[in-house]
Parts: sequence; C-alpha cells; structure tokens
Amino acid sequence: MKPTVVIVGRPNVGKSTLFNRITKSRDALVADHPGLTRDRHYGQAFYQEQAYIVVDTGGFEPVTDTGIMVEMAKQTLQAIDEADIVLFIVDGRDGLCTHDETIAKILRKSGRPTLLLVNKCEGMSSEPAKAEFYELGLGEPIAISSAHGDRVSEVMALALEPLFPWQNEDEASSRNPKIAIVGRPNVGKSTLVNTILGEERVIAFDEPGTTRDSIYLPCTLEGDAYTLIDTAGIRRRGKVTHVVEKFSVIKTLKAIEDANVVVLMLDAQEDIAEQDAHIAAYILQAGKALVVSLNKWERIEEREQDILRRDYERKLNFLDFAELIKMSAKTGKGVSELIKAIKRAYAAATISLSTPKLTRALQMAIEQQQPPRQGLVRPKLRYAHQGGNNPPVVVIHGNALGKIPLSYQRYLERFFRESFKLQGTPLRVQFKSSANPYLHN
Repeated sequence: MKPTVVIVGRPNVGKSTLFNRITKSRDALVADHPGLTRDRHYGQAFYQEQAYIVVDTGGFEPVTDTGIMVEMAKQTLQAIDEADIVLFIVDGRDGLCTHDETIAKILRKSGRPTLLLVNKCEGMSSEPAKAEFYELGLGEPIAISSAHGDRVSEVMALALEPLFPWQNEDEASSRNPKIAIVGRPNVGKSTLVNTILGEERVIAFDEPGTTRDSIYLPCTLEGDAYTLIDTAGIRRRGKVTHVVEKFSVIKTLKAIEDANVVVLMLDAQEDIAEQDAHIAAYILQAGKALVVSLNKWERIEEREQDILRRDYERKLNFLDFAELIKMSAKTGKGVSELIKAIKRAYAAATISLSTPKLTRALQMAIEQQQPPRQGLVRPKLRYAHQGGNNPPVVVIHGNALGKIPLSYQRYLERFFRESFKLQGTPLRVQFKSSANPYLHN
C-alpha cells in the first residue's frame, strides 16, 4: 500500500504550490487568491523510485462554523485521518497567527507524524523566520520555499524515509479506466461521486461552482477498479469571467480527454440548455464513450416526464448511441443502473472485432443499402478491419471510396454499432481506397 502524505495549512500559505512541486505537475490550481483549493486533491509522486500519494487540502479555517468553509474543514480533517505523515505549512512572512495555533492543536491531538514547514522564506534568514513557530509544539520548524524549491527535497526525505520499509505494492491505479462526471454547475456531480463512493469524499454544497479542480478518485465498482473524475461545472463562455473559473473549464475539458467513459449529467428540473449541447458535442468530438444521467428525476411530476423526454430527443438527438439513465444522486435511486451502463459503455468502447466479422457485417450493410452511384462510378466496398478502439474505428478498403457521401458513412456507422450492440460509444468509419495500378505519373 502506498504511503500517504497530506499537506495542510490555512488559506494561501502555498499548499498547492508545494503539491505541484512534489508531484511535478500542475494538477492543483494555483493563484494569489485564498480558498482556491476546496476538495482533497490526490496526486502521485516518487521517492527513490518508490511511489507515494500526496494529498492537497483546502485552506483550513477550523473556527468557521457555517457555509463552504466548514465543509472544507471537514475535508481536511478526513484527509488527516488518512495520512501517514502530515506536512503542516505556515507562512514565514505573515508570522504566527491564531489559525495556525488551532490547526497545530488538532494535529497534536490526531497523533499523526507531522513536519512543520515555514514557507515563503526565500531571501530571508531562516532562524528569525522560524523562531516564533517553535511554540506550536510540533518540533523543529523547517524553513522552505515551495515556489523556489528551497529544501523541499530534504523535507521529503525526512517525511518518507521512515515510511519506506513498507515497500509499496506496484499498483496499477493510473491504468484503471477513468470515468469523468461532467455537466453544468450544480447538477449534482459531487453528490453522485459521494453516493458511488459511499462517503463524503468531495464537497457537495448547494452553491454553483463548489468544485473548482478536477478531482481523481480511485474506486471499485462491482468488483472492478476504476478512477472517478469529479469536474468543475462548465458555464457558458460569456459567464466565465473569473480567472479561477477559466482554469477550471480547461481542467474539465482535459478530464474529458483523459477519460475512457464520460457521464454527462443533466438536471431534470432545468430545461436542456444550449450549454448542455455544447458539452455533449465536445464529448462526441473527443470520441469518448458516454452515458447521459438525468438527475433529480424523483422531483419531476409524471405529466412533465414525457415533455422532458421529447425535449431531450429533439435537442440532443446526436447522442442516440448513449444510454439515458433517470436517477437521483441524492437518494441513490438509479445509481446501480448508471454503473451498469458505464460498464457497458466501456466494454463497447474497448471491444476487439475480427476482420472476418467486420467484413461480413459490411457485406450485409451493402446488401441492405448500396452506396449511391456518383456519375458513372459506384464505389466498391471490399473488406473492413478494426483500426483502433476507444472509440472503435472501422477501416473500409475498396475503390472510389472518396466518392461516398457523408450520409452513407453515417449509415455504416449506425449499422456497425447496431450489429455489434455497441451501445454507449461513438464509432468511426474510415475509408481507404486501393491505388489504381494502371495510373501512371
């Protein structure tokens, strides 16, 4: 099992900067803006070729008793419970404050091994910068600069040397199929993630924009290992004004690219908006397997359900390959059906199809409907083979295939998908014409 290093501290002391430096990534959002990180954020790093887990937490303000800040405090407390060692960061330029003392008290009570890091000490004499932090009772403070990397390697050696007699297993979590949960703000994405995991792993708060990072969470679904990706809600472009939200949108689009299966969540209480169609089009363009989740279905009266179905079929008719699951993330009703649909979509996206089977299906499609003649020429489709998966790609060989219209290509895509029962994944058809042996330059 991999050791877990958890980074805690009050807002804006440099936790996410240290997380990015340790993991050699830009996975945690960083800006000069307190409270930017809100959920536990997991990353992987290596010490002498041994892997370990790093957890970035939201700014810890334990004296807050209402609103989003108390939820962030709960997340940090839960992360401390998971830790093998805690890196407690304080600000060497601001000096000791009441919040630091409160956090130190919680850490002492937890009994977790803790290193006290005095950050932002670049250009400062380390001893005076550290002096007042001795009274926190957490041992020798260590002056560092997470932005410049000063003494970070030394800190990680101190943190990890006691842990690596464990000799962690070679886990394949990075190779697990990834499921991205996407949609507009406040449709219930984080609630769904918590329901699937069976715990409050990410903040689910009745306020749009609660999730700002894409959070990667290993999990097991009906015996199989997956990674869930909880993403920030994507607003309409004109509504995205704050720099943090712009970063979040980019991270959501990257999460879609990184995913094997995408769950597009819609709010059954809201009209299907243009933005839903934009997100769906991006998923389709990325060629990702897809399940559509119609959340908060339990709140819809029966007479409104048919109207909603027709609205979905009219506005998102290009998603005819995806299963539509009516569910409630809050109560859990329909979540098991969603998981089964995710598994079917992943299996369809990664299927292996033999050349004989594809060629027989191609011949059946031609018998049912021949490609249209273009002038004196009718394209000849001879055989097909698989050219890739996730999404499946079918390569068709023949003559004059450049003259096949888009409508016939769409017909073939539907025919192959229906023939092999590939529900939940788009399918791409590519044409490769044979060279004319009698054509001379």
